[in-house]
Amino acid sequence: MNKLWSTLLAGATGGLVTMGAVKMLDTPQLPQIPETQTYSKQVNYGGAPVPFDFTKAAERAMPSVVHIKATESKESAIQRQRENRYSNPFQYFFGDSYGFEQQPRSGTGSGVIYTSDGYILTNNHVVEFADEFEVTLYDNREFRARLVGRDPNTDMAVIKIDANDLPPFELGDSDDARVGEWVLAVGNPFDLTSTVTAGIISAKGRDINIIKGGKAIESFIQTDAAVNPGNSGGALVDVNGNLIGINSAIATPNGVFAGYSFAIPINLVKRIADDLVKYGEYRRAYLGVNVITMDSHVAQEFDIPYTKGVLVASLDPEGSAAQAGVEENDVVTKANGKNVTTSSELMELIGRSKVGETLTLNVVRSGNSQEIPVRLKTRSNN
Repeated sequence: MNKLWSTLLAGATGGLVTMGAVKMLDTPQLPQIPETQTYSKQVNYGGAPVPFDFTKAAERAMPSVVHIKATESKESAIQRQRENRYSNPFQYFFGDSYGFEQQPRSGTGSGVIYTSDGYILTNNHVVEFADEFEVTLYDNREFRARLVGRDPNTDMAVIKIDANDLPPFELGDSDDARVGEWVLAVGNPFDLTSTVTAGIISAKGRDINIIKGGKAIESFIQTDAAVNPGNSGGALVDVNGNLIGINSAIATPNGVFAGYSFAIPINLVKRIADDLVKYGEYRRAYLGVNVITMDSHVAQEFDIPYTKGVLVASLDPEGSAAQAGVEENDVVTKANGKNVTTSSELMELIGRSKVGETLTLNVVRSGNSQEIPVRLKTRSNN
């Protein structure tokens, strides 16, 4: 008899769970969670205390993050289809129905308020296909926006709305961000506005080869804060609510978060954004080198002693580095006093430099160290 009652009870419980799941699908509701006490704790790891209560950081960050809807106008869609018709023989012969989109494209993403008068930072891939933009602020006000400028090689873009007295982010220092410290990702995944997730910095200077083309700059901050489609262009903030990066990519086998996300460091973002606002384009300094991150295999291949840094594998003879005296097989160990251990770190430091500035490189040549000041110029001047 006891066994019979146990079986019936298990069946009833399973039925209730199933019915509950169906009911939740029919009418989405937040589950009723019993009221419990929330604890917070501070742990000192030799520096400032690290809070495990992120409410203040979230409160500072959320009003400065916006939702962006990007749309391709009907006219642009028609023009794109015309261009595809003549560039693809299958569409030319079989018409628009042969594997090409018939409707204007659209998508959503995130952005962060850069200035109080309406300049907004986001990713290039959020806006590159579109010519119409709608921005929704944290207080639900909606604005039309225009594209100010974008740079595919860094996946950065700036748009502008006509508004004043907006709450811009306080910028942090991505150079000071350390592996292991807590960060928050703030954005609009799956159109769920003002979503905050937490994680730690897993690595810095990460190159994941997601931006195609030989001129790409990838030196991402890697975190394990959950980021999904719609978070692109949103904020990565420290525990004080300061902006330290723009969320840009995820590592995924299925299109959604699978453990790691990647943000463009704010020190690089600021350099690009200021050019986009001022000139409508990113005026990038050109060093004129091809570099390889040093390891024992590279040292053996090029028959040089191993030195931690990046190897100059080849140079553009008209580039800034060659004209300053940098030579092939030099190993760059520092740039402007900052240690360089990977090619992505060097590319970031070059990307943050302005045309006309002097970048001081510490190089090891034939076992000897020396400093070489390099005056930077643009590729177009070569």
